Amino acid sequence: MRSRNDIELLAPAGSYESLTAAGQGGADAVYFGIEQLNMRARSSANFTSEDLPDIVERARELGMKSYLTVNTVVFNQELVQMRNIVDRAKEAGVDAVIASDQSVIGYCNSAGVRVHLSTQLNISNIETLKFYAPVSELAVLARELDLDQVKEMYGAIQVEDLRGKSGEPYRIEMFVHGALCMATSGKCYLSLHEHNHSANRGGCFQVCRRAYTVKDRDREIELDIENEYIMSPKDLKTIHFLDRILDAGVSILKVEGRARSPEYVRTVCECYNEAINACLEGSFNQAKVMEWDKRLASVFNRGFWDGYYLGQRLGEWSEVHGSKATKSKTYIGKGSNYFDRIGVAEVLIQTGELRVGDEILISGPTTGAIEATIKELRVDERSVEVAVKGDKCSFPLDQVIRRSDKVFRMQATSSEGS
Repeated sequence: MRSRNDIELLAPAGSYESLTAAGQGGADAVYFGIEQLNMRARSSANFTSEDLPDIVERARELGMKSYLTVNTVVFNQELVQMRNIVDRAKEAGVDAVIASDQSVIGYCNSAGVRVHLSTQLNISNIETLKFYAPVSELAVLARELDLDQVKEMYGAIQVEDLRGKSGEPYRIEMFVHGALCMATSGKCYLSLHEHNHSANRGGCFQVCRRAYTVKDRDREIELDIENEYIMSPKDLKTIHFLDRILDAGVSILKVEGRARSPEYVRTVCECYNEAINACLEGSFNQAKVMEWDKRLASVFNRGFWDGYYLGQRLGEWSEVHGSKATKSKTYIGKGSNYFDRIGVAEVLIQTGELRVGDEILISGPTTGAIEATIKELRVDERSVEVAVKGDKCSFPLDQVIRRSDKVFRMQATSSEGS
């Protein structure tokens, strides 16, 4: 019987806000990139080498491990930079490096840094796992495998008593939620072709997410594919069959989204953490799945599908450009004070207005992502129904906010994208 200690929920951290939000959501570990040489070098605001000690310390304070992504193709002239990054990671106490290039794997081994194999290696059979096991601790399997194939590989790991470089039993990691790429395990060349920026070097321009017209040159006919962005897959969601993923032997459940907001990270982690616990406790049921589905739909998504895990061979394509989230946020101001003794937050309204009954989101590097409903509102110690631009308003809040925190008003949105 597996326990919660056997399962690891791995969250993306593209910012300090998201790192804190991951801890709030119940993640066991975070993965992140610094500067270059990671697959989100362009699309997320990456940390720097100087941030490494602080990231590791903050993660540990929140009860999480920290994994650094160094998972791009590495060129000759970047070998020194790569070694410096790994050295800094070791010095800071990073728990492992996620890698795909053999130069990174080899140097991590020589430096005594644990290696987790990236999905970029497209590992899809037990022989490849046996090849890499002596230099790594776990592998993110190819996204194109179905659960029967995963279970078969896990069975082979058990039979062969396959162990990683540290001597510990070899583990399997898989993506369970977030964006998917049309290409096999992310190996795409559209951005390189169109913009001279390689997706395999972290420079993806997301050319596939656009709408296209198909042209028949022989008959000079042009066709618009209605309601589908034909190269932009819907986002992966597996929470409704998470019990089957755990039964297949997967130990690390990875959430995609280093370019996503802190509320995305917290919401997704909360839902999957609850689902893991429900699976282990025997309380996993359809009613809970429906509630998780509703919460997951409230944050960024391009629509959802099962990926290839249940045996589907063709992708499902997004119907809109951008997000189908059922909630959107509008910036209204920033935190100006918190009165801890009475549990009251003070906010400076910088744009728009705030009303009693509004749902709000507050985010910051230490605060993470917290949501609340305004039940009472005061301006100049007077009870009011609405606070407007320029007002310093206060309201009860049972969580501390900081002066640097951003405050947003949340509202329902249509499912037509944004």
